Parts: sequence; structure tokens; C-alpha cells
Amino acid sequence: MTGKQYDEKIKERGKAGEKYICTYLAKNGYNIICTNYSSRYGEIDVIAENESVIAFVEVKTRKPNSLASGLESITSSKLKKFIKTAADYLAKHNTDKQPRIDCVQVIMSDDNSVVDLKYIENAVDDWSGYLKF
Repeated sequence: MTGKQYDEKIKERGKAGEKYICTYLAKNGYNIICTNYSSRYGEIDVIAENESVIAFVEVKTRKPNSLASGLESITSSKLKKFIKTAADYLAKHNTDKQPRIDCVQVIMSDDNSVVDLKYIENAVDDWSGYLKF
């Protein structure tokens, strides 16, 4: 497998993980507002809302037995960009819903079937840039 093929496989797995989370959220009463929201600060994988919450969701998809977990890959720098991007979205889209940042790890096999899911609601401590886990 060439480097380009490997990169495409990783992107494909990541998109499959995001799609799975959209389905998961919809089954749990959320409406998907958008995916891959970008600002000059960064990107948010999924933005979803229910009757009271608007959730900004970071999805990390990994293979089984990866050396580092997806959640471990969320650095403080990445988190600060994520928070700024969420704030950018909120500044442009008026809402009365409570904003929340969720972090998700999806473990997918080579055929992109889900092996494990770890969904952490309200993963950021008071939007200061510190993860609760």
C-alpha cells in the first residue's frame, strides 16, 4: 500500500466514524445541523441539537489496537482551536440552546464496522480549554 492509499484509507475511516456518530445522535433525539463546519480557527466534525442543547462534537476514529487512543490525540492546542471555532459558530448563528462540547472515540475494524464507542458528553471543563477526562 502506498502512502497515498494509506492516507485515503485513514480519511475513509474518519468519514465513516463521523457518519456513524451522526446516525447515533439522530437515534438519540438530536438533529444534525451540519458536519465539518470550518472557520479560520479550525473545524468541528459535527454540530447537532436537541430541544435544549447544541452539541459541538469532535470525532476521533481509530482501528482496534491503535497505539494511541483517539481521545489522547485531542491536544490542548487542538481544543483551543475547537473552542474558538464553536464560538465563531455561535456568533454567527443565534440560539437559545445551551452549548456543549462532546468528544467521541469510535473504534472501527478494517471493513469500517464499529467495534467500540466512547462518547463523552460535556467533555470540556467550562470551555476553559481543559478536558474533563
